[in-house]
Formats: sequence, structure tokens, C-alpha cells
Amino acid sequence: MNIEVSPATALQKPTSVRYRVLGLACALSMITYLDRACIAQVIDFIQKDFQLTNRDIGWIMGAFLLAYSVFEIPSGWLGDVFGPRKTLIRIVLWWSFFTVLTGLIFPIDGWLRFGFWLLVVVRFCFGIGEAGAYPNIARTFHNWFPFIERGFAQGAVWMSGRFMGGVTPYLVNSMLIAGAMAADGTQTVYWRHTFWMFGCLGVAWCVVCWWWLKDRPEQNPSVNAAELKLIEAGKVIADHHSGVPWKRLVTSGNLWLLCIAYFCSSYGWYFNMFWLPKYLKEVYGVDKVAEPFRAGVLTGSPLLFGAVACVAGGFLTDYLIRRTGNRKWGRRIFGVVGKGICGLCYIASMFAPNVYWFVFAIAMAAFWNDMTMGAAWASCLDIGRKYSGVVSGCMNTIGNLGGTTATILTGQILDSFADDQRAVAWRVNISSFAAVYFVAVFCWLFFDSTKVLVHED
Repeated sequence: MNIEVSPATALQKPTSVRYRVLGLACALSMITYLDRACIAQVIDFIQKDFQLTNRDIGWIMGAFLLAYSVFEIPSGWLGDVFGPRKTLIRIVLWWSFFTVLTGLIFPIDGWLRFGFWLLVVVRFCFGIGEAGAYPNIARTFHNWFPFIERGFAQGAVWMSGRFMGGVTPYLVNSMLIAGAMAADGTQTVYWRHTFWMFGCLGVAWCVVCWWWLKDRPEQNPSVNAAELKLIEAGKVIADHHSGVPWKRLVTSGNLWLLCIAYFCSSYGWYFNMFWLPKYLKEVYGVDKVAEPFRAGVLTGSPLLFGAVACVAGGFLTDYLIRRTGNRKWGRRIFGVVGKGICGLCYIASMFAPNVYWFVFAIAMAAFWNDMTMGAAWASCLDIGRKYSGVVSGCMNTIGNLGGTTATILTGQILDSFADDQRAVAWRVNISSFAAVYFVAVFCWLFFDSTKVLVHED
């Protein structure tokens, strides 16, 4: 689309409506992490109520990630065809319903396994909804942000999610209600209301999205001609479409490198989200009920460190490209350095003398892992262009299959060792995380963000 520029427009200061769009996207990112991180803080109570094994926990957590992986591409495709606004409203309402429903499942004597499978199904359905969040945010950014601001925008979105993921342990721990002592001598803890309250936040976001968000900047009367020209600079806006070049995507070795790198990235990262609270309790005796603030800070530190890295990495990848003009290395260098240091931090964590040094090592691993988030998601827009929703879905699909695999295997490995060998089991898991991150270094070393899949002629 060509923009006619009058002399008055040339002197006009661009409005900043796109940053309000960014704010709405950041709010959604925070809600996604709030809803998905909540369960890890109460999984001990769920395990006790439903008499679950570590394998069972792995499958409950993995069910979310499996659905999150499988439905990334369909959700991204829906955003490309029907527009991200309509798609986002529908999927957020969907996952908010299943967030609430998670807190409505109660154990029934003699039917505990039914309760377990019901949790698996509900968390799977929850994952179906959340799968579309980031591909459709990426599609929104393709329409609303100029090329040189996309890394920052993606970094800000991931910073918001990581920040909320880091704060969630403290929020949930503070909301837990200690009840009377149970017959077996343990204390009853009420936790279900956290899911009910968090689910309502998604509904509130949908109301704002329906009222204000537009698919394209030219549809918003608050966007002036100068901002529209800035957004359109250097790109052509394509109409929504259904002709996705699937063969081109599937056979692109460059896209596969990005996807495998993201698989490796998610493989170790979901330890922070789903297994770290259990690790701290078993290995270091951190009690979230007795000391909610300390437990919240320790559990949330990796995601808080990651939040800083997301926005820093997103800003730096754009800055490096502006300074050097080299988009290939402007994205690549963050993946090579970030994943390499991340793997070393996981190795260092196994030699930590106490809980604080362990958490610091894991937090630094999260920091260097998340330094690559802005570059990774901006690369989807770089090579995907008008198919950025589908390309983002492809990357996140493969990536979260890594998280699914690691989450399920972690529970399997823990139950494969005797109770007195639990420390060895944890070391096996953490060693595997480090090894996979070194594979990601290789992938980033050969990925080229300048290889566009389909040019917008």
C-alpha cells in the first residue's frame, strides 16, 4: 500500500498508538504466564489430594504443553486469515474458562484416577487456548510496528510474561489459605480460588480488546498519517489470506534451524516454570506455606531475571542492526552467546553450595536464555513477513514440544530412582538441560534471518 505524504504530514509528529497496542499485548502476555504458572505453586497440594506420582504430575504439566505445541500453527493460521483481534478474543475466553475449571475439580473417594485424567483433559484444553497467544501477538506486531522496532516490541512482550511468571509464586503463596489440621496430621491448604480469580482477568482483557484493538493501524482513527507512514516504511501490507505456502515452510532448512533452536530453548526452561518449586522443597526444604515470601522470591527469581533479559535482548538486537546494518548477525549473535552461557550456568548449578547459589545459577541461565527471545521472535517476522503468524506458530510448536518432552521426562526420571537417590535423579535432569542448550548454539550459528520465505511482491 502506497502512502501519499503531504508537506503538512511530513512535518507532523507521529502519534504513539502502536505503543498502546504494545501495552495491551504486554498485559495479555502477563495473563498467560499468570494462568500457566499458577498450577506449579499448588501442585504439591494437588498431588496430595489426588494421590499422584511424579509421573502423573509430569503428564498433567505436559498435557498443557502438548496442546500448546500442537495448536500453535492452527492458531497462527487463524490469525493470518481472520485477523489477530477476533482470534485473540476467542482463544483468551476459551483458556480463561478452563483456568477457572481447573479449580473446580475435586477428588472423589474411589475415583481418584478419574480426577487425575480430568485434570489432564482440562489442562490440555487450557493449552489449546494459550497456544494462539504469541503467534497472534506476532501477527499484530507485523501490522503495527516498523521493522526496526520489532525486536524491542517482542522483547517487551516476553519481559512482561516472564515478569509475571516471576511474581506469580509470591502472589499465589500469599493467596493460599491455611485451614485446619487433617486427620493424617498435615495442614489443609485452600488453593482453588486462585484459579477462579485469575480466570476472570482474561475475560476483562477481552472486553478491552473488543472495545479498542484494531487489526491494522489505518483502522484506528487515533493513528495520524505520520505514524502510519512510519509503520509502513520499508514494507508492503498484504491482505489477509488463506494460501499459506506450506511446502515452502516445511522444506525450509533455515526455518527448521530456528525451530530446533527454540526446541532446545524450551527444553530446560520449563524446569523453572513447573518443577523448580518441587525441587526447592525436596532438596532445600523451602516451604511455601510457612515462608511464602522467601519461597516466592526463590521460585520467581529465574523468571524475573529473564524478564530483564527479554527487554534488554530485544532492544540490543534492534540497536545492533541499526548500527551495523547486518541483520544476520544482529539476530544470530544473541542465540550463539546466550544459549552457550545458559548451558554453562546449568552445569554450575549442580555445584552450588546452598540454595541461594543454586537459584542464582539457575536465574543466570534463565537470563542468558531469554536474551535470545527478542531475536528469535523478531526473526519469525523477518523471514515470515505476511505469514509471520504461521511461522511464529511453527517455531513455538516445535519449541514447546521440547518443553513437553522435558516436563514429562523429568517426572519419569524422578520416579525411576529410589527416594534416597533423588539428588542423583535431579542431577540427571539438569545435566540433560545443559546438553540440549549446547545443541541450540549450533543451530543459531547457521540460522540466517535474511532468508525470507516468501517475498511480498
